Amino acid sequence: MTSPIRTERHGDVLVIISDNPPVNALGQAVRAGLATGVEQALGDDSIRAVVIRCDGRTFFAGADITEFGKAPQSPSLPEALDKLEASDKPVVAAIHGTALGGGCEVALACHYRVAVPSAKIGLPEVKLGLIPGAAGTQRLPRLVGAEAALPLVAVGDPISAKKAQAIGLIDEIVGEDSLEADAIAFARSKIGQAVSRSSEGTANEDGIRNPDIFDQFRAQNGRKMRGFDAPNAAVAAVKAAGELSYADGVKKERELFMQLMNGTQSKAMRHYFFAERAANKINDVPADTPLIPINKVGVIGAGTMGGGIAMNFLSAGIPVTILEMQQEALDRGTSVIRKNYENTAKRGRMTMEQVEGAMGLLTSTLDYADLADCDLVIEAVYENMDVKKQVFAKLDEVVKQGAILASNTSYLNVDEIATATQRPGYVLGLHFFSPANVMKLLEIVRGANTRDDVLATSMKLAKKIGKVAAVSGVCPGFIGNRMLSQRQAQANKLIMEGANYWDVDDVLLEFGFPMGPFQMGDLAGIDIGWHRDPSKVTTVREALCAAGRFGQKNGKGFYDYDEARNRTPSDEVKQIIADFAAREGNAQRDISKDEIRERLLYPMVNEGAKILEEKMAQRASDIDVVWINGYGWPLYTGGPMFWATTVGLDAVVAGLEKHGLPASHYLRQKADAGNGFD
Repeated sequence: MTSPIRTERHGDVLVIISDNPPVNALGQAVRAGLATGVEQALGDDSIRAVVIRCDGRTFFAGADITEFGKAPQSPSLPEALDKLEASDKPVVAAIHGTALGGGCEVALACHYRVAVPSAKIGLPEVKLGLIPGAAGTQRLPRLVGAEAALPLVAVGDPISAKKAQAIGLIDEIVGEDSLEADAIAFARSKIGQAVSRSSEGTANEDGIRNPDIFDQFRAQNGRKMRGFDAPNAAVAAVKAAGELSYADGVKKERELFMQLMNGTQSKAMRHYFFAERAANKINDVPADTPLIPINKVGVIGAGTMGGGIAMNFLSAGIPVTILEMQQEALDRGTSVIRKNYENTAKRGRMTMEQVEGAMGLLTSTLDYADLADCDLVIEAVYENMDVKKQVFAKLDEVVKQGAILASNTSYLNVDEIATATQRPGYVLGLHFFSPANVMKLLEIVRGANTRDDVLATSMKLAKKIGKVAAVSGVCPGFIGNRMLSQRQAQANKLIMEGANYWDVDDVLLEFGFPMGPFQMGDLAGIDIGWHRDPSKVTTVREALCAAGRFGQKNGKGFYDYDEARNRTPSDEVKQIIADFAAREGNAQRDISKDEIRERLLYPMVNEGAKILEEKMAQRASDIDVVWINGYGWPLYTGGPMFWATTVGLDAVVAGLEKHGLPASHYLRQKADAGNGFD
């Protein structure tokens, strides 16, 4: 087998080159080739310096994740890097593309680092529930200091070459098109000098002089780090770099790394890493299906959802025509889009030039005829089947043949909507989540007649506009809302039986959700869909609306809110719930947090099993992708189906039965076989 590593001589400099497409992952053959290349350089007196670079689109972009969980193959990355760093001849990393994870650790083990301006460098292991495992947490702080190292290790976002140079991680920025020649010249400039090993650096002394750095970092990033094991381990590892010798620091890193690697959180986060990629694949649609060019998009409805949907395409450089029925609504919608962009610019996330560029792609209209030449039209009117069918019948008349017609419905039957057209093959659901310009999830609802090219185009387009997409079949609520309805039904029953509504919310907060069902109701607005007749009160929500409690927007819903929107339970709401429970004859009892958690989460898993049995989702991991990206399910549990597997499906079935809830045939079948979800 040909090695992915080759060497080339340039006079007295040996260039070690990796060619391991697509991202030069640091698999066993690459590690062995690196070690051999260094040995070659050290064994040849005519070689006086070494450059390490990569072919293809990137420097080493990280470890070979397919090796995770398998028996290690020699040489390990730490072994290869220790050999590299021990060289008494200068070794220079020549970085282009991305140097991430193990790739960044390779660069750190080199004595010097040069990079092209477009390069990105980082240690994103924390996003897989891990920390760097090849001395990255020890070399980096010794090179750049604890304060600069902490965000790289514990948050995991990559930084630009310019930022890396500013903190001392990169020695020199070189020409975009002259990387190898510039790196060789830089390496020659270091011949005859004592090499600079990052393991021997002392920049981390700022952490010893100011131990508050670590507490301040935890305080500033507490929300991001809540519930996750890896960021705290990352902070501990960086702290160790300032308190221990290099050798002992490496031992500490290895100990922390192995704890995380063998823990549930990292397994869950690695599961999600692969799940997101698998969700892109549609099992029965050929990968080479020709795509429909999408050069112009129409959006019907300029309200919160329609405006947010439009922004996704504008931000991706795709012209949008947005349609409303009244000029006032149209003006209000376009002004909100502009305001959202301007607020983003104020936060420094885009320039005013980019704001004007995006707004320049937006056309507003009151006339359906202006949608005639769109390649995709997305309907974002309110959830009423008759209204949606009227819209689709009109679109069928005016929009060119071959264009995709999509509904942003969150619940309604896409196949029934398609009957309003003469082109059901070009109809599908594109269910965006609010706020649509922020939320990552896009449920793509495949109708009975949706064509392969329409589905494949929509999946590709989702990626272009920065969404994580998952395919659902046609069923009430699709994947996410279908499962959510089971949770909400149990939440409503629990408060009728004696559970405090704030305890129900708190159980989900403790599990890792950003909010519970009653908080979510207050945020969205309890009055959504309310008939506005105070004399007709059949549910707790209707009673709250009749009492003028609409949610956060007017300072009182299930909770009372202060000016900062901090919540406190309401005596008025407690009484309303107690009155309803008494009227329905519900005996009140104390309900434990364990029962609340099981009754909220197990029925969701059960509904997920039904979705799989009915083939409404392609795979269990797609359900996890939906819930993590659209509903705040905590990433570190891997999503509802992975979490259920770690709990044990037999325990889920037993829990459902204990609470008088029937387990689905598919869930029972999996549990009886001792299997988890695939």
